[in-house]
Amino acid sequence: MFKPNLILASTLTTLLVAGCAETGNVQTSEKDATSPLAEIPGRSVAKSAAATQNVMADLISLQNAMPMHRMLNASEPVNRENYHHFDSNPVKRVSESPVSTFSVDVDTGSYSNVRRMLNAGQLPVQDAVRIEELVNYFDYSYPAPDTLDTPFQVTTEIGPNPWNENTHLLHIGIKGYQVEKADIPAANLVFLVDVSGSMQSPNKLELLKKGMKLLVKQLRPQDRVSIVVYAGASGLVLEPTPGDQTFKITQALNKLTAGGSTNGGAGIRLAYEVAQSAFIKDGVNRILLATDGDFNVGTTNFEQLIDLVETRRDSGIGLSTFGFGSGNYNDHLAEQLANKGNGMHTYIDTLNEANKVLVNQLSSTLLTIAKDVKIQVEFNPAVVSEYRLVGYENRKLNREDFNNDKIDAGEIGAGHTVTALYEITLAGSGKGRIDPLRYGNKQSKKKNRGNELALLRLRYKQPGGTHSKLIETPLLTKSIKKQLEHTTDRYRFAAAVAGFAQQLRGGEYLEDFAYDAVLKLARNSRGSDQNGYRGEFIQLVQLAKSVDNATP
Repeated sequence: MFKPNLILASTLTTLLVAGCAETGNVQTSEKDATSPLAEIPGRSVAKSAAATQNVMADLISLQNAMPMHRMLNASEPVNRENYHHFDSNPVKRVSESPVSTFSVDVDTGSYSNVRRMLNAGQLPVQDAVRIEELVNYFDYSYPAPDTLDTPFQVTTEIGPNPWNENTHLLHIGIKGYQVEKADIPAANLVFLVDVSGSMQSPNKLELLKKGMKLLVKQLRPQDRVSIVVYAGASGLVLEPTPGDQTFKITQALNKLTAGGSTNGGAGIRLAYEVAQSAFIKDGVNRILLATDGDFNVGTTNFEQLIDLVETRRDSGIGLSTFGFGSGNYNDHLAEQLANKGNGMHTYIDTLNEANKVLVNQLSSTLLTIAKDVKIQVEFNPAVVSEYRLVGYENRKLNREDFNNDKIDAGEIGAGHTVTALYEITLAGSGKGRIDPLRYGNKQSKKKNRGNELALLRLRYKQPGGTHSKLIETPLLTKSIKKQLEHTTDRYRFAAAVAGFAQQLRGGEYLEDFAYDAVLKLARNSRGSDQNGYRGEFIQLVQLAKSVDNATP
């Protein structure tokens, strides 16, 4: 059958290689699937152009009628981006399930990936939007601990919910102990670089090299850097080299060129061998994996890769992942590898983002100050009738996992902030979403400490420890703020980001809280914006509104 859109896609190939948006089918992995690949339709600004008998006339018409990103979307090339499918957390009744447990998450890759899609004139697929990663992209100026003996400090705030007048928000903030760059222990870093053929475009290998050069400028004589590449085969480009040999390291980066298919499994194995050979006791030993996509040849079994990373993690070598580009970006695999490697997953879409992660946040990117950090909240049924954890869908833990030190959880780097939000319904408000059980046991209000809304528990281990430590903080009802304007800027801005993320995921719980409400809330809570990140967020919301309105 004649398909003019395929010819149109071929005609536009050179434009796609130049880094324009690639849209179409996006692969999403189901929770219970054996393989992490399953195709679902993506969300794009423009649908396929109507087929005509004259392909060139169709192309000219599209060029005259549409912006470039809309013209490209009309071809709908196959897109092999892979995202893990998940459903939003449901509302739960406290009388039936009073305890919520989850692992912390400091990844921010979802935010910059969403930004990349919006800047390409495309609404992100819902599974690409992880609410907690958008919220955690921003710093909220939480007070930091004074000593590393207690590696982080907890801040909480409770107030009205801007997207639902019948509920409140519980805002939980964690700030990690800040370590200055000069005080970071000696670092043994292995750059594991994807140089497969798909990395040729400017927003992939070239951006990767520029970003790595920014990091190299921060290194010291006591640090060690190695470069391992992988494509059809893997190889050692730079042996362990002192960090102050900037010229030698930069020359090695300059020589990297793209070509071949991707054998990531072999590359990871070689990277671990190199990292082990230069291992620094009591130092930072970490692999920095930079890639645009899937590991598609060689030893690519998903579970085998995860097992390898978990095993080497226990030997003291961590792994962080950095995603680049579009079209075959495997978000799910990159995130899982970083999670299992006691590392952080980020997505680099611009040189500014590379500077943010590899320069401004170097301490938190490299140095872990607490591992296996878990949060558990027990709600008081006398005060709270319902709750919903906003985000963290793929970080949920069983209640019994909280006290089990064998259960892996997230890490917090030096100076990192972690933010979590609960939407809660106060008891007696008559505004609950779930009908109470007819035969449920009524608990004594006296036993339930009516002055406490909830008990917040945190568990963590020291970076080299095997036994966790516990922090408990009761949250008092007297701390509930009655008016939204009485809350802090950080409370309201985090709520704006969470509202925006939920809007991108379909807005299941948002009532009438749409883009304009997000914009108003974000503008009024922008506060001090030293690096302009909050201002950029406001621009992204405006862009999303325009793209959404233009979508048929």
